[in-house]
Formats: sequence, structure tokens, C-alpha cells
Amino acid sequence: MENKRKMNKPSAIAYSAGFASTNIIWYMINNYLMLFYTDVVGLAAGAISMIMLIARIWDAINDPMMGVIVDRTNSRWGRFRPYIAIAPPVLAIFNILTFTVFPLEGTAKVVVCLLTYIGAGMAYTVVSVAINGLLNRLSDDSQIKMNIVSMSQVASSVVGVILSACAMPLILMFSHSDVATGAGYFKATVIFSIISVPLLWFCAWKCREEVHDAPVDSTAGKTEKRPIKESFKLLLKNKNILIAIFMVFAGATAAIARMSFLSYYIIYVAGSFTLIAPVFTTITIMQTLGNMTLPFFTKKLGKRNSMLFFSGVQIVSLLIMYLFPSNNMIFLIGMSAVFGFGMSGSSISYGIMCDAIDYGDWKFGIREEALASSLMSFGVKLSTALIGSVGVLLLAATGYVANAEQTAGAVAGINAIVNLIPAVITVIAMIPMFFYKLDNKTMEKIQGELAARKGDVA
Repeated sequence: MENKRKMNKPSAIAYSAGFASTNIIWYMINNYLMLFYTDVVGLAAGAISMIMLIARIWDAINDPMMGVIVDRTNSRWGRFRPYIAIAPPVLAIFNILTFTVFPLEGTAKVVVCLLTYIGAGMAYTVVSVAINGLLNRLSDDSQIKMNIVSMSQVASSVVGVILSACAMPLILMFSHSDVATGAGYFKATVIFSIISVPLLWFCAWKCREEVHDAPVDSTAGKTEKRPIKESFKLLLKNKNILIAIFMVFAGATAAIARMSFLSYYIIYVAGSFTLIAPVFTTITIMQTLGNMTLPFFTKKLGKRNSMLFFSGVQIVSLLIMYLFPSNNMIFLIGMSAVFGFGMSGSSISYGIMCDAIDYGDWKFGIREEALASSLMSFGVKLSTALIGSVGVLLLAATGYVANAEQTAGAVAGINAIVNLIPAVITVIAMIPMFFYKLDNKTMEKIQGELAARKGDVA
């Protein structure tokens, strides 16, 4: 039967604004925290590794716990919107504190960096769990959700283009120098944090949760409340959710490994702070263009084949840059463009997670969007920690010395960290996709039966 459902455009626009805002508020941590810790705060590699490890041990408890809390929230404003309204100011504050240079030394400095980073991570968990969970409530149609994913990712990529073009110039302007300082990082972070909060509030205000749980007692209108242990057990029986979570973890690990250390490559290999903005901007522009093509690719090829295609583009570009390292600006910009286009495939994982949640509802009678989203959030933060813990030790092992000319061995090591390692991880991330069976035809059947089960046949 032809699908007659339509996208709720005001909700889609508001959702895209909120999703893009999470990119704004987390941009500095994703792209510059490592450089800030090593070159400004002066933390040793071992201290950074410990901070990342401790933060992720806590996230292993905090993220699923937050997912369970959100899944059991029933308010007049819906399940997810209250958290999108409450958490952003807290996240903004801790984001700013994370890029604050406190007048401390030794253990006290490490402890404060740890606490501010954990605080930012906890607040980000609340926002990201709510945003990602809300997506699955905006429509009960797989392709419409994928279209909203594309729309939100385009918005996020446009914001990313602006941030890539403005972040480092802004940092250098506030630093009053051609070298980034603590004052520069702090003031830029304050600006990005302040901008992000109203956009998230707009998302909470305008989005509408169109999909609801099927009531167990239709007279009372109440939904079943499962024990937490049973929720976890049923969730983990859903192999498609496990595939989606692994893809998010591995894909984020590859992306963060490259983007976290790309600044080192540009500064110490290409030899310029000013090249950071053009390279990052090129990547995000091409990622934006790639995100615009996702509705076409996913409708024609399906989510799995589209993901494999974009991952392949990404791998080829990384291997070319690794095998033919160069500080030539044209080569660097050109290959960054190809890489950026390939990166847009990561957005498909959000659509895959939505399909996996619908499959769980159809197969096991369990949705638990927030719990699934919390595991996605944990996967992203675990990848951040892995790169922060292992990556910084690998960087130290190359012989890297902050604010100094690097040896040939250090240059070769940075090249491997920025290009070869992400390519290998991306290959690993592709493997589970060959076991993913939720194609477009299967999802039409599942969603039709879910609609019939809820008495909502169109």
C-alpha cells in the first residue's frame, strides 16, 4: 500500500534546531578538548587518560540509568520534552567550566578537570537521550523518520560549517595571538554555549510526540511498566539494536579519532593554525551536501547499502591521505572534501536505531526509546574516552612535544593516528551491517502490523 503519511514540518524544524544545537554546545569538547588539555592546561598524557577512563566508568552507570528514568517519565509535556527544556543550561555551565583554566597545579588541577568533564558528560547525556529518543516519537513511518534525520543532520552540518569556519579564528581573536590561549578557548566556549540553549528550548516548545505506547488497559489508558531488569533483557535480545549501538560506537570512534587529532596534523605537519578553519569547513560543507542526499540513497538502496557505500568512500579517502601524506593545501582540501561526504553516512545510524526500536516493539512488545538512546549516548562517550585514553598515549608514544617542531617519527605517527587508524576502525564498523536485515520492505510490514495492533490503521 502506498504510504500517505506526511511529515509534521513544525516539529521537524524544531527538532532539527535542537539537534543542531547539541552540535554547537558539544563542538569544543569534540574537536578541541584534547588540544586544550595538552597545550593550554598542560596535562600529561597519563592524567588525560585517567580522566577519560574514570569518566566513562561513571557513564557506564549514569547513561543507562538516565535512559530508564526517561522511559518511565509520563508528563503533560510528553516523555522527552521536559528534559530538553531543563538540562541545556546545566550543560552550558559545565561546558564553560570544562574550558576554564583554574589557577591550580598538580593533583588539584587534574581533579577539577575530571569533575568539570564528568559534569558536562552527565548533562550531555540528559540532552542527547531526550533528543535521540524524541526522534522515534515524531512519526511511526520509517522513511519519514529517516527524512527527519536527514533534515536534522543537514541543519547540524550547516552549524558545523559555521563553527569550523569561526571557531579557531574566534579562539585566536580572543587570544590576541596567532597561538590559542586559555582566554581564547574560554570566551569562544561561552559564546557557543549561550547560543545553544534557546535553540534547545525552541525544540522542547514546538516538537510534538505523535507516537505513543499502546495501552495495556484500554479502559484506564495505562501502559505497562516493566521491571528494569526485564527491560534490559528484552532490549539485549534485539540484535538489531545491538548492531546499531556497535555501529554508533565504532563509527564515532573512527570519526572522533580523526577529528580530535586533525588539529595536531594541521598545526604540526601542515604547519599552520590558520589552515584549521578551511579544512574543518570543507569537511562540514561536504558532510552537509552528503546529508542532503540521504533520503534519496536510503529510499533507493535501503539504509544498510547506503551505509556501506558512504563508509567505503570514507575509507578510500583516508587510505589515500595516509599513503600519500602531504602538506599541499589543494590536496588536503580536496581529500577532506571526499572524506566529509563519506562522513554523512554516519547519520543513517539514527534511522537504523529507529527501525530497530520499532522491530523490538513488534517482536518483543518493548520500545524503551530512552534506554536505547542512552546506550547510543554511552557508545559515543565511550568512543570519546577510548580515543582520549588510548589516543593521547599513542600521541605521546610518537614523540610528540607540545608547542615544538616535531620529529619525523612524530609526524609519521600523527599521520597514522589521523588517517590509518580511523580507516581500520571504519572497516570494522561495516562488518555488522552484513547481518542487518531490516530493509524497507520489512519495515513497511512491521509498521503496518504495529499500526493495526494499536488500532491506528491508515
